[in-house]
Amino acid sequence: MNWEVIIKWLPRLAEGAALTLELVAIAVVAGLILAVPLGIARASQHWYVRALPYGYIFFFRGTPLLVQLFLVYYGMAQFDVIRKGPLWPYLRDPYWCAIITMTLHTAAYIAEIIRGAIQAVPTGEVEAARALGMSKWQALLHIILPRAARIGLPAYSNEVILMLKASALASTITLLELTGMARTIIARTYLPVEIFFAAGMFYLLIAFILVRAFKLLERWLRVDATHQGR
Repeated sequence: MNWEVIIKWLPRLAEGAALTLELVAIAVVAGLILAVPLGIARASQHWYVRALPYGYIFFFRGTPLLVQLFLVYYGMAQFDVIRKGPLWPYLRDPYWCAIITMTLHTAAYIAEIIRGAIQAVPTGEVEAARALGMSKWQALLHIILPRAARIGLPAYSNEVILMLKASALASTITLLELTGMARTIIARTYLPVEIFFAAGMFYLLIAFILVRAFKLLERWLRVDATHQGR
């Protein structure tokens, strides 16, 4: 193991790790915003409300992220209406293509997490809210969604970690995130073991920090729920 080479290229790998964090942070936050209405619709009792979200979720969960990334980055350029449209400056940029694809992909998974969490809320709590005179939307906003957030948080944290690892696919469309930067350095040094080892350590460090942060958040939400109960 050539430690001198690893130390020499650590700053460049750190740059790649920063871009990886940026991609993941934007994707999981934007994906969560998009997933909330999708998850609520998926939990509806009416089939016509569930149909469109179901189709969206089925497509993005049923196809690989790499295929989706290629469809957005390479496929969109095949249509004249898109090349001449206002979104073309973004759709020709690999950064925005990665952001869009990762957001749409993770939104499908988060929507299913939200659906499961909503359906896992105890029926008694919903009935109690209705007995107090709350409308369906008031019960959803003040009772169901806060309760579902606590239920679904562990699964959401797992999805964030999965997106961290999946972000390595962004290197296939020329983005120099952590994996892309590692491949670029390997092309110069011809030392794949050392460089990929260092990149793997970055991924482990980021994953460890994220896991600890979500653990603290889960603990805070449990304490907060206890205080509210009193």
